[in-house]
Amino acid sequence: MSTSEQLSASLQSILNGDPWYGPNTYDIIDNISFDAAYETPPGSVHNIAGIVLHMLGWTLETTARMQGQTAGDPAGGDWPDPGTPDEQKWQHLINSFKLANFTLSGIIEDFPEDKWDAPTNDKRNRALGSGVSYRALVEGLTQHHIYHSGQLALLNRIVG
Repeated sequence: MSTSEQLSASLQSILNGDPWYGPNTYDIIDNISFDAAYETPPGSVHNIAGIVLHMLGWTLETTARMQGQTAGDPAGGDWPDPGTPDEQKWQHLINSFKLANFTLSGIIEDFPEDKWDAPTNDKRNRALGSGVSYRALVEGLTQHHIYHSGQLALLNRIVG
């Protein structure tokens, strides 16, 4: 199996497959009600909609880096404000997150095999997650999705 196939399969497994640790990210998100998405429980810094926006932003930023863009924070910010509760906006956010990951998967699948271990277009900046190999970039986003998917599931149990 090529590196592209391995990384794509790993990302797809956690997004909509059968990961060993529990429900996949899309199942978690699809089981969150609109009301729960915008509720911030006491002691929590973010609500579910804010975390999904954060995940979307980093998916888009990873896609841009895979296409040669210099690293930076996501265009909408690291933790954009989800704004006022809006059911249509929540559905749009879910669809945008899924589309962004679908687009990234296509880029991963078409990425040249000999470039996976090459450094991205940046100097190493641990806080920004830049200056790593393309392989590490995709593995890092996959780990990021897993981490925040756990938060989504926990917050949904608290507020749902």
